[in-house]
Amino acid sequence: MKPKILSALLMLIVFSVPSFSLVSYGGDKMPEGFVDIQDVIPQIQLDIRYFGQHNFVGQKVDGYLAPKCILTREAASALFNVQKELETFSISLKVYDCYRPQRAVDHFVRWAKDIDDTKTKKEFYPTVDKRNLFKDGYIDSKSSHSRGSSVDLTIVALPAAQQEKYTPGQKLQECILPANKRFGDNSIDMGTGFDCFHELSHTANKDTGVQQRINRMLLKTLMEKHGFKNYDLEWWHFTLKNEPYPDTYFNFPID
Repeated sequence: MKPKILSALLMLIVFSVPSFSLVSYGGDKMPEGFVDIQDVIPQIQLDIRYFGQHNFVGQKVDGYLAPKCILTREAASALFNVQKELETFSISLKVYDCYRPQRAVDHFVRWAKDIDDTKTKKEFYPTVDKRNLFKDGYIDSKSSHSRGSSVDLTIVALPAAQQEKYTPGQKLQECILPANKRFGDNSIDMGTGFDCFHELSHTANKDTGVQQRINRMLLKTLMEKHGFKNYDLEWWHFTLKNEPYPDTYFNFPID
């Protein structure tokens, strides 16, 4: 067979073979490598936003059957070390979200594509056109949370003040307003509310106040000391650097 014909055939074979993703998906049961954070850190504060209606979707999110924080054992152990350091100063971690089922991420995607549903815009994305949520990187079809070693969190002073309760239908306030004007959070002031789709949420944003930048740096420094890395567009989001399942997106429900 002539070299040119052989080369063409080889190219045809190569490009005819279907490509396979390196990403894998877990099943519907929690693997043994995952733990409930309260079994590791009983005193940690929880405010699991996607279990309720006070979130950017405006309703309980698919897969959240209980207000729990589930993490890989490795991430929970690292978080324990952060908590231990904070408690020496009478402060504590407060968690908004931990492991997130893929079905929850799919729920976010469906919501984002429904551009007519803007009932939470005033609080969570007051300056962003919903049509740009994918383009601007606020919503994606995959989340590191589904790998089980990412966590959204903040810091609260102890004893923790009472957390404001959200009543469905109540008037919403912009997440970029000063702390005393936005939705009440019993955490120290980080400059914006949680899940605030805005440039002020960028960890190193210099337009926040001095104290807010100090508070963010305290959280970031301690989390990095114990093996986490920050997502620079969200002051609250951290992922364990040596996560045990870097290519697996789990879908078991939180119950």
